[in-house]
Amino acid sequence: MPLAEKQKRDLRQRGHALRPIVIIGNAGLSEAVVREIDLSLEHHELMKVRLGGADREAKRRLIASVCEACHAELVQSIGHIALIYRKQANPRPGDRSKRGPGRARS
Repeated sequence: MPLAEKQKRDLRQRGHALRPIVIIGNAGLSEAVVREIDLSLEHHELMKVRLGGADREAKRRLIASVCEACHAELVQSIGHIALIYRKQANPRPGDRSKRGPGRARS
């Protein structure tokens, strides 16, 4: 499901301070890289991916492949960085990110 412009704007704002978690080198997209991106999206929902040296069209195809393989949406692509998003299906019960700062309750 494509993201609305308001959602993209909010996600770009959240993603501004993020650093790239996964770097895709000149070797391209491998199964291990897809697994790592999938795992990172499972935990973070929103992440940056750095793309290795490739021309503009190759980067566009690579981003499309990543999004398709991980069932994610492209939020923004600038230069060698892509910001991708996948909504978490079920937040884990012990996930503190939804409760805010403070100690875990027992």
